[in-house]
Amino acid sequence: MAITSPLAALFGVTPAAWALLAVALSVGLLTLLIAWAKLQPLIAFVAAALAAALLLGMPVESIPKSIDKGIGDLLGSLIVIVCLGAVFGKLIADSGAAQRIASYLIGVFGSSRMPVALTLTGFVAGIPLYYNVGFVLLVPLVFSLVYQSGRPAVALAIPLLCGLSIAHGFLPPHPSPTALVAQFHADMGRTLMYGLIVAVPTLILAGPLFAMTLKRIQATPAPMFRTGLRDEVELPGAFNSFATALLPVWLLAAATAAAALPIADPALKSLVGFLANPMIVMLVALLVAVITLGVARGQKLVVLMSGAQDALRDIASILLVIAGAGALKQVLVDSGVSAQLGTQLGALPVPPLVLGWLVATLIRICLGSATVAGLTAAGIVAPVVQASGTDPALMVLAIGAGSLMCSHVNDSGFWMFKEYFGLSLKDTFRSWTLMETLVGVFGLIFVLILSALLG
Repeated sequence: MAITSPLAALFGVTPAAWALLAVALSVGLLTLLIAWAKLQPLIAFVAAALAAALLLGMPVESIPKSIDKGIGDLLGSLIVIVCLGAVFGKLIADSGAAQRIASYLIGVFGSSRMPVALTLTGFVAGIPLYYNVGFVLLVPLVFSLVYQSGRPAVALAIPLLCGLSIAHGFLPPHPSPTALVAQFHADMGRTLMYGLIVAVPTLILAGPLFAMTLKRIQATPAPMFRTGLRDEVELPGAFNSFATALLPVWLLAAATAAAALPIADPALKSLVGFLANPMIVMLVALLVAVITLGVARGQKLVVLMSGAQDALRDIASILLVIAGAGALKQVLVDSGVSAQLGTQLGALPVPPLVLGWLVATLIRICLGSATVAGLTAAGIVAPVVQASGTDPALMVLAIGAGSLMCSHVNDSGFWMFKEYFGLSLKDTFRSWTLMETLVGVFGLIFVLILSALLG
């Protein structure tokens, strides 16, 4: 039951109306602190959590405990998985496996189907690589192909970046979907399988098909962004690159299938459960990558692990965002307003999956960050999932789709794309923003179709 704030009586509104107003004010404060004041997201989240707790009438002595619990509970289940994923992705990048995947696919499909090859490159390489790493690593490849083929740069880049974006928003072990899995207590293997099902048609429509409409956009890439590719002889083999980069997918799929089998032996069942744990999956994948992409190719372990520090440094800011979102979520839970909000939102004539998508979209438009949008939306709609019986894996994908919507001037990805390709604001909106919006819209559509098929 929600705590009744004395402020509700002071302002002459019902407790239910005040609870909604308090949540809206807290999210509004979060928006102002991040978007206008440029405050670090963790501090902004904690400030918003404090404001929410005070507005909702929580006992002051319990507020720090609630914030500590929210941060600890969410980070405790994620920090090892996310950090292992960061180091794994860095190893895929530094070893040249991502470049090998790209060059192999382009060679297989040929120049006439180059957008298709780049679409697959972005998606396959995007599974192990975090978005910014994939962007910086693969965009020079696009420029190289532009100079070789004479094709429009934007029309080649959009399919590749669409693949990266979809992997970033939909698929574990990327930080945002992984954190959403934890918030909704979803099964990570099932979420990955559903994510792949939703991602493929979304990728086709928002990637190569949409790119066909962008051939007239003229790009003038800065000279500094036209280099960065390694000599082909330095790269690992194609089979090695594909097999290692996709190893987390194979392992999670196998673990999910094994866990679904009727295993009578308790010891064997415990072993399957242990091997199906995402932390164990990522640890095994990292160890295999160290061997196949490093040690087996004559590289020293010390050199291989030198990139781990950079990877962990890069992921630190994302972990802080996740921690802050946990603080706000726990305040909403401990104050009782989360359950109350869930009841009220559940009564709206909107399907729960669409509701989650809408909330994430609104926050994304206000804040720019897909990760912040997804995690904030999850804290608001989590009780709706429990009350409605919605499949939590599908809600992860619906919110992930909403968190990618309408990228504009408050999103760092928008400016990276604009500056790398030397575009005007108009052409950036016409290409990048519209691509991200198509990913969000088609992502939701295919989530709803999958939900209907699953019954």
